[in-house]
Amino acid sequence: MTQKQVCQDMGISKSALAAWVQDARFKTYGITPSKDPDEQREMRQALKRIRELEMENEVLRRAAAYLSQIHITPPK
Repeated sequence: MTQKQVCQDMGISKSALAAWVQDARFKTYGITPSKDPDEQREMRQALKRIRELEMENEVLRRAAAYLSQIHITPPK
């Protein structure tokens, strides 16, 4: 879902959504927005990597749960 779709669905402006996202990031990660474009890019990349790692961990957790439930018999 795009930011535009979210704004339309909620009937809010893009700037209001941006303010909410910024507030949520601060509350979640203690991050205040930087004025330096390089730092902003670096932060976006770091947050993207965090999301990727969280998804990878979830996949591994689910795989481990699935594999622990099946009974594997060794070949005879």
